[in-house]
Amino acid sequence: MKKTLLILSLCASMLPSFKAQAQDETPYTLQIFDHAVFYNMYEGLVEEPIPAGAIRTKNSSYARKLTADQIAEIGNTLTVNVSLSPLCDTYDRIGNVNLVLAPKGATSYNYNDVKRIEVGRFITPFMNLLKTTITEVPYTFEVNNITKILHDQIITAEYDFWFELEVYGYQGDSTAGAVHDLPNTCPGRNDVYMGSLELVSTQSTNLIQGDDNFFVPLSYKYELKNYTLDGTDVIGQTVRTITFTTEEAVPNAKLYLITSNHGQREEFARRNHEVYFDGDKKLTYKPGGLSCVPYSIYNTMPNFIYLDQTTGRPRPDTDAAWNWNNWCPGNAIPTRIIELGTLAAGEHSFKINVPTAQFLSNAGVNNDGYFPMSVYVQGYNETLGVDKFEVANVSVYPNPVNDIATIDAPGLNIKSVNVINTLGQTIYTGTTDKVNMSQLQSGIYIVRVEFDNNQIAVKKIIKK
Repeated sequence: MKKTLLILSLCASMLPSFKAQAQDETPYTLQIFDHAVFYNMYEGLVEEPIPAGAIRTKNSSYARKLTADQIAEIGNTLTVNVSLSPLCDTYDRIGNVNLVLAPKGATSYNYNDVKRIEVGRFITPFMNLLKTTITEVPYTFEVNNITKILHDQIITAEYDFWFELEVYGYQGDSTAGAVHDLPNTCPGRNDVYMGSLELVSTQSTNLIQGDDNFFVPLSYKYELKNYTLDGTDVIGQTVRTITFTTEEAVPNAKLYLITSNHGQREEFARRNHEVYFDGDKKLTYKPGGLSCVPYSIYNTMPNFIYLDQTTGRPRPDTDAAWNWNNWCPGNAIPTRIIELGTLAAGEHSFKINVPTAQFLSNAGVNNDGYFPMSVYVQGYNETLGVDKFEVANVSVYPNPVNDIATIDAPGLNIKSVNVINTLGQTIYTGTTDKVNMSQLQSGIYIVRVEFDNNQIAVKKIIKK
């Protein structure tokens, strides 16, 4: 059974609107959250104070909207830094950073009513702050491709961008329901972690640039499992197929894929994962398999992961000693980037298969666990050293417009004009400073103007 899930397809021929003063490699730093407190993941929404400017959609999730000025300061590189401090949770659990596309102008949103992609995923450590001098665990994600989404004016015409930080935890083990080795200050409390989120960006002159952006979220933490049709294409097989359609050819397309195994047996069994695109196998990989010893400094609670079960001694810092492991507490889960080349216009399919997965508990009972899977497709033209930029002194008026919009571009000769709707479709072309919008439906459009000197201006306009 083939499933189809197309959330959003956007293709925009336009350039990012970086500020002129950001055209160097001076870092721009934006603190999204600073030691925000997360609460019991299984409890009702708490009424504790919320960080200024943020919203709490779940006890495990905070979000903050980016302003237009903040987005304008973000260049073509982006690093996401997370730091985590356990409070009253000592187990390894999942956390993640998300980019949310929420309706334009909204001051809040319901968690399940918005589009999002997972920017980065991490695993919390077995940590007791009373037993360590290290109080924060760092995670870093290099996500330069996200800047193309933030500066895509087709998307920003319809959506605002919010960054979410999610950290899951509670006082106990999710299987046994018992409290183990918690600090003696924790009884009666429901706070589990403190988390910080920071964005660092530059405008690098050495980075490959591009003036087109195609972006399709395919799945956000879909629960891949073989015992329900909500989790697989075919009962008994751990496989998921997602199809989507492109209206135009997409250059340099890539899949961005995050998976991590969850469940008593599956957390400690390394399985081959197979990724197919349009029927062709693109990647086979096994998660994990790397030594966790570098992260032992964060894992200050006793746990069997760091002890050899035969000798009772600490496992050595070799990959061979850890070849059974899928991930390390205190480390980030990798985002796998799969090159697709140029996609032709038409229907395409993504498929993931874990053919030997067995969703069993330690007691051998079926139907335990799942693999949370996030994946999206992105593609854009890539050129190096092409000096294109938005022309600051170009305007389009009146705005809003009823019939004819005029392009005011002193000293510049117009080569071409394109009007693009919020689906990424070009619905008007011209070569003069007059744009006839009288036959267009009311809504938001992008006017892209290219001049004889190869400079480009991109302006948003509202049709009444």
